[in-house]
Amino acid sequence: MNASLESGVKPKPSPITLFLFIIISLTPLFAFTVPFSWELVGIAILTYSLRMFGITGVYHRYFSHNAYKTSRVFQFILAWIGAIAMQKGPIWWAAHHRNHHKYSDTEKDLHSPKNGFWYSHMLWFLVDDYNEYDPKIIKDYMKYPEIVWMDKYHWIPPLAFSIVLGLISWPVLVWGYGVANFISGHATWTINSLAHVYGKQRFNTGDTSRNNIWLALLTFGEGWHNNHHYYRHSANQGFYWWEIDITYYALKVLSWFGLIWDLKTVPAHVLEEGMKQDAISQGKNQFKGLDGSIKIIESPVASLS
Repeated sequence: MNASLESGVKPKPSPITLFLFIIISLTPLFAFTVPFSWELVGIAILTYSLRMFGITGVYHRYFSHNAYKTSRVFQFILAWIGAIAMQKGPIWWAAHHRNHHKYSDTEKDLHSPKNGFWYSHMLWFLVDDYNEYDPKIIKDYMKYPEIVWMDKYHWIPPLAFSIVLGLISWPVLVWGYGVANFISGHATWTINSLAHVYGKQRFNTGDTSRNNIWLALLTFGEGWHNNHHYYRHSANQGFYWWEIDITYYALKVLSWFGLIWDLKTVPAHVLEEGMKQDAISQGKNQFKGLDGSIKIIESPVASLS
């Protein structure tokens, strides 16, 4: 464990790292150097979606939480897609995310909004001290040499992707890489900076995680963050049919083709607890259970003084 974590002191990014990050963040400005077209917007949306799924469906739900199974070959392909999003390697990402759940909103949580908006949003992962992680946290994937290689050389997939886009045309590179990468990056980081601040808490999770439909739409389902912190093992973070979770829909499609399988879902008792908490928040003393029966919510017994 890093000494800065133990002391609660949050180190700052080095000036060089911060400078390079700012330079990369300015690449969307090249969009003003090419003629606008809706075709380019469509390309940006397509590559945004690929990156978003790479983080939400792969780095998060697969490598961090083992929410489904796949073959070793397709695991590598998924890891490659995740790395395109330029959020470092799958093992690094998953190890730090597992620690986030373990230490959520405590001094050991690297990206708690209690550290400030910008630190939780993006500054934390620019800190050189946090390039390391405890391999024991993620030993289930350390056994795959190709995934360890991908984690070490995580810059290769985005570089290769940018070369492919650049070979198509400069405008495609600008919109498909610069613009899409900028938006997808900041979109996913809102789960750290905003999903613990704005929204509703359905479950008592002991932290500040919240459900936020707008963040859920932006991040393909990650905005159901309080759901996720209450039960993190499921492939779906939208627990009910009305909670839109695009990542889960994509995972279901992949399962139809046999590319992934054994998608974990939310247990009935968790779903009913959520329905109960929704009823309580609406001032009701009963709710309809999964079997259609009416369930009475018992009032807590007041203690005798």
